[in-house]
Amino acid sequence: AENEDLAVSGRPDWRQWLTLACLVALVVGALGFHLEIGFLALAAGALLALVDMRRQEKAVDGVSWSTLLLVAGMMTYIAMLEKAGIIENISEHAAGLGAPVAVALLLCFTVAITSAFASSTAILTAIIPIAVPLLLSSHLSAAGLIAALAVSTTIVDTSPFSTNGALVLSNARGVDGRRFYRQIIGYTGGIVALGPVVAWGALVLPWS
Repeated sequence: AENEDLAVSGRPDWRQWLTLACLVALVVGALGFHLEIGFLALAAGALLALVDMRRQEKAVDGVSWSTLLLVAGMMTYIAMLEKAGIIENISEHAAGLGAPVAVALLLCFTVAITSAFASSTAILTAIIPIAVPLLLSSHLSAAGLIAALAVSTTIVDTSPFSTNGALVLSNARGVDGRRFYRQIIGYTGGIVALGPVVAWGALVLPWS
């Protein structure tokens, strides 16, 4: 029957194996061959849809389009800020304040707030080269500062505006969506306020 559901079993079926193979191919292509990850993801999705046309509509209905639009919109906004040089200008002005320890704390807050709305990897890629002049002109530990920046960037990935947080929000089942959203926002706000201070105090301050 066309509407027959998949039988529940303890072993993956061929569709799940094919999905895993596509994920592996996506990772290998993006990291090993530096191919465009967006194109690879679309190609994998198209392949999975074509090999099982009968369940294509059900798969599309399962996509959280509101979350997808939210993340895409925020990533576009952050990309515009990066293209305009606003994030870089903030970091450069911070480096000109004079006190290396205080500048390091300000950089931690900058990456934490920005990463709550964007990709952690992209923010680290943009901020670490800007921190190099600060390291060269001070006695701060390079390993400590980079580690503090990395912690400040990734610890806020619970934000519903970031990729990881949005995935958690979109896959939450059996809970009140609005209440869960407010809880994540509140938790993320606390992490943004305290996380950079803890990372700075544990990884930068002892070596200043």
